[in-house]
Amino acid sequence: MDENGGQARILIVDDEPMNLAIITQYLEDTGKDYLLDTAADGLIAWEKLEATASSAEEYDIILLDRMMPKMDGMEVLHKMSAHDSLRHIPVIFQTAKSSRDDILEGMRAGAFYYLTKPFEEDMLLSVVSRALRDRTVFKRLDSCRENTERMMGLLDHADFHFKSLNEARNIASMLSNAFPDPDRAFMGIKELMINAVEHGNLEITYDEKSRLNLEQNWEEEVHRRQELPEYRDRFATASFKRESNRFSISISDGGSGFDWEKFMDFDAGRVLDNHGRGIAIAKNIAFSDLVYSDGGRTVMASFVDEK
Repeated sequence: MDENGGQARILIVDDEPMNLAIITQYLEDTGKDYLLDTAADGLIAWEKLEATASSAEEYDIILLDRMMPKMDGMEVLHKMSAHDSLRHIPVIFQTAKSSRDDILEGMRAGAFYYLTKPFEEDMLLSVVSRALRDRTVFKRLDSCRENTERMMGLLDHADFHFKSLNEARNIASMLSNAFPDPDRAFMGIKELMINAVEHGNLEITYDEKSRLNLEQNWEEEVHRRQELPEYRDRFATASFKRESNRFSISISDGGSGFDWEKFMDFDAGRVLDNHGRGIAIAKNIAFSDLVYSDGGRTVMASFVDEK
């Protein structure tokens, strides 16, 4: 469902008819009334994307094979990333190429997630669910972006307190407009602030989130924990500062810290997990520099505008 309660539109792109059939069946078996469309190669997919851009028929997410004839998935993704409307549609790459360099290349080009073939049905459905949730959040936040961009361009310093996922997303959406590349900044700030809520304040472990995502009840567990006495009074902070051409944000939580070092880069060993790339996205894509301190309870993200 989209933000207005309508049907979510999903484009499945693969040059193997069997793969198209399997993915379509997986999505139909959920019982959700998705509007499913398919394309047998990247060129057909791009024609469909262009024809529906900025219309009521625009797709909500794309399941995109990386290696295809005529136009491969990377070329489709690059074209989408350069398009004002299409660049905001989450793209889930499905591919047999799962090295760190392959993942980093796709993420830098704008991919939302990687699914390595062969993948399990539960993994596909949990990633699709996350992508649709993020698409809904983006549509809601984007509706007021124009006025926010003008206002945030005047901001030099700001401090915030937040506790909930919605507060984290709203602040991330607003603060990202103070950065030279708001889309990339939003991607990184949102991930770091959500980490501060879920893994920091609420101490949801990596394995717990893997399970919750598969069960598709992660947000419900976050809301439940926020009402527990041991977590109810915890909050996180975010401080933004602009100094000449340097833009930085410091985020701190009230948790017990974590082993952050292993999450700083895309790890092929976690490529089959349904989460765990947020910090690597922030470090490698969204910002120029990312530094953790205080045992992982504080992170400083900076971007230097070289233009």
